[in-house]
Amino acid sequence: SSGNMSTTSQKHRDFVGEPMGDKAVTALSGIGETLGKKLATDGFDKAYVVLGQFLLLRKDTEMFTEWLKDTTGANSRQAVSCAQCLKEWCDAFL
Repeated sequence: SSGNMSTTSQKHRDFVGEPMGDKAVTALSGIGETLGKKLATDGFDKAYVVLGQFLLLRKDTEMFTEWLKDTTGANSRQAVSCAQCLKEWCDAFL
């Protein structure tokens, strides 16, 4: 595919392409097993709970990225990937 869509992963496209429902937190782009475990330990065991945090932060990707890094020790690439994923999901469904 052309344009900026090629920069997003298949995981990302799968996520933003459909309602969230009860997806595991690891369905989020940028969130692998390790970060998923950390989030679950903090009570963020589902993708929609992380979305809730994103909405609390007024869909501010920068604030969310900082929060994710502080909470899970995610690196910038992972955090930005997750924030972008949630932002696009919101644009599509909210």
